[in-house]
Amino acid sequence: MPYPDRFYPVVDSLAWVERLTRLGVGTIQLRSKDLNDAEALQIVTDALAITNGTQAKLVVNDYWRAAIVAGAKYLHLGQEDLADADLKSIREAGLLLGVSTHDDTELETALAAEPDYVALGPIFFTTLKSMRFEPQGIPKIAEWKQRIGSIPLVAIGGIKFEHATEIFAAGADSIAVVSDVTQNADPDARVKQWLGLSAEAA
Repeated sequence: MPYPDRFYPVVDSLAWVERLTRLGVGTIQLRSKDLNDAEALQIVTDALAITNGTQAKLVVNDYWRAAIVAGAKYLHLGQEDLADADLKSIREAGLLLGVSTHDDTELETALAAEPDYVALGPIFFTTLKSMRFEPQGIPKIAEWKQRIGSIPLVAIGGIKFEHATEIFAAGADSIAVVSDVTQNADPDARVKQWLGLSAEAA
């Protein structure tokens, strides 16, 4: 399976990691905020225990030290975390790296880190976190993809299943989803919809 998979849910708890793993999701990002080093190492270790031996690739958000110590294989950094991270140690640990971008300057910073994928967001308005960036819109996906070439492009921010076909057509390689799964009335059915679309496109 490609990395990251076309359907890329982002969740904040071990319960969600376990649920998505059981449903057959290929790439799962664990994004838990405001943890100290010990807490971060514990949750990353526990999440890896859930996904080890399954089809799921666990992407650790932000906590690069915990990812290295726990033996994770995938890491995602926002711009602030990227500025503080030890890229040499991350690469020596064999971690594959994804980086968030929101504007041209951030894209340049991300590309300098030679990432394994670039995330662009928010594509649409999102209520999940306060953003200092306006929604990018679908046309920006095509522009970004042209600029980054063969590096996989992940679209994120307010995206629902109904937008997927148009977003893939614009050039996104993967769609990161948060509320369309975690706040859905029937998350399992929604995940199966996304997995079905990804299978059709494969």
